[in-house]
Amino acid sequence: MTVTADWSYPTAIRFGAGRIRELADACEAAGITRPLFVTDRGLAERDITRDAFAVLQEAGLTCALFYDVDSNPTEANLVASIDAFRAGDHDGVIAFGGGSGLDLGKLVAFMVGQSRPVWDFEDVGDLWTRADAGAIFPVVAIPTTAGTGSEVGRAGVVTDPVHHVKKIIFHPKMMPAVVICDPELTVGLPKAMTVGTGMDAFAHCLEAYSSLSYHPMSQGIALEGMRLVLDNLPRVVREPGDVEARGNMMSAAAMGAVAFQKGLGAIHALSHPIGALYNTHHGLTNAVVMPAVLRFNRPKIEQRIAAAAAYLDIAGGFDGFCDRVLALQSELGVPAGLSAMGIGTDRIDELAAKALDDPTVSGNPVPLTLDAAKRLLAESM
Repeated sequence: MTVTADWSYPTAIRFGAGRIRELADACEAAGITRPLFVTDRGLAERDITRDAFAVLQEAGLTCALFYDVDSNPTEANLVASIDAFRAGDHDGVIAFGGGSGLDLGKLVAFMVGQSRPVWDFEDVGDLWTRADAGAIFPVVAIPTTAGTGSEVGRAGVVTDPVHHVKKIIFHPKMMPAVVICDPELTVGLPKAMTVGTGMDAFAHCLEAYSSLSYHPMSQGIALEGMRLVLDNLPRVVREPGDVEARGNMMSAAAMGAVAFQKGLGAIHALSHPIGALYNTHHGLTNAVVMPAVLRFNRPKIEQRIAAAAAYLDIAGGFDGFCDRVLALQSELGVPAGLSAMGIGTDRIDELAAKALDDPTVSGNPVPLTLDAAKRLLAESM
């Protein structure tokens, strides 16, 4: 891949193969001299992590590593990372990894200077205004997957262990100061993770595009994001070393996260409680419930999905679009249903009730009722 670019939407993004070598410079631009490097357990011993550390060491930066991060970050992970930040007298965070590492990195930079518990800043109404904005530390975000787009987001997701729900914590200043999108970092990603994160990016774009909220900028970004996923995710799965396709997927992931300020919907509302209770991969869970939610929303979104199908060169309008999604999932080996992910029907009532409490549910084009949520979960089994 020969394309490199510097973007300032929605924050400073250094995009291109090999740009991880600019990590020390990115820290300087963010005003960080003593970073805490936050990642997950699976990445802690990987070459890409050691190489990133080497860049920092060559520049003379003192850096500590924190990797006690679960695949779905918990309150305990957050408490431990805050303790590590304070113990090392750090002045900023390098958030490195997929959604878990990125979210926890942003959350520790946000929470270390706050006096209230994290749940007081849930993304509900204007609760974010409770935070001391002057006590939020800067973040350099480096995605190693192409899915969540958390590197360009103003929120982090953390699991509430008492109520077994995922909660979105929001503040405008949680947006990373600098992002490095280097597609070479995703080349060694296992197929299942490539598929799961890629389908997460598609779900973000699809739900943002389907939202009835008025936001033309997000609408256009979401549409092009879907195209990038449809064109490039199968390429990446077939040819894991295709850096150009991986770069396009990184772009799609960031675009999905930018676009979903327009809204998400029932795909995420159903997926969040499933992930909290069963610890399933978020992107794969989104993919599995996606077809049922598309059919449920048809009365409100048929015309706009037909317009998307035309742009994406898919024949058959709404039905053709749904068939293309199913064909993509079959080609990629997405589980055929929730039961294939180890989820039984015994907790459908509980999952449905939690879906209605999820903040993303309000963006669904067709209002989601308890009975409808139960039906969608049953259809997705």
